[in-house]
Amino acid sequence: MSLSAKPHHNICGSPSAHSLTASRTALTVQRTTEAGYTLVALLAVMTLLALFALAAAPSIQQQVQREREREAIFRGEQVADAIRLYYRNRAASLRLAGDQALPTSMDQLLEGIPIPGGSKKKQILRASAARDPLSASGEWRFVHPREQSLIDFQRSVITYAGNFLPPPRDPQMAQLQQFAVPQITNVLNLGDTPPSSNVATSADDSSGPFVGVASRSKDNSVLYFYGIDQHAQWIFTPLFRN
Repeated sequence: MSLSAKPHHNICGSPSAHSLTASRTALTVQRTTEAGYTLVALLAVMTLLALFALAAAPSIQQQVQREREREAIFRGEQVADAIRLYYRNRAASLRLAGDQALPTSMDQLLEGIPIPGGSKKKQILRASAARDPLSASGEWRFVHPREQSLIDFQRSVITYAGNFLPPPRDPQMAQLQQFAVPQITNVLNLGDTPPSSNVATSADDSSGPFVGVASRSKDNSVLYFYGIDQHAQWIFTPLFRN
């Protein structure tokens, strides 16, 4: 036996090359399987989230429209109040009434009314309120005295108030009400003719004396304004305020 030759001894418990390869293969398969399960779970979660988003989309869209309608009502009421102040000022200072005391442009409301004893003017309308948030153009439609849409709106007010037309507390507004719209004290007098659903918008609807404003949007609304569910039929005017 050569002195340089060393006997080969297997250490007990030491893995062989074959067993190491098998373990690594099993570990790789396990990891691949776990990754597959993770991917499937992720896809399932994403699918559920997509379904929830689709289900919530109409509700979110309605909420957005509801907020825009609230803003439109808020701005429209400011325009109505500005018309009231403008009319009262001209009726008192210039002794005018009817069409002559009404504004003919939005700029007149934005310019304000003269302050007695001074050269400055009092602001009666904010610039943002002069814009309609519901229409693409952003311009309000002017509602003129004695036009059909105003008569239809008066009918809605009477119906909403329980077959009663609220009288304005302001004597000047009461006088303007009698001038601007035919007086209807009972909706039964109107017969069964429903309000017109098609609001005519002529080319000159933005000129001439106006007693209120309405949206140019013809969409149905989420909110109800005096029981009305169409944007174009919402009229903001000082005539029916008490």
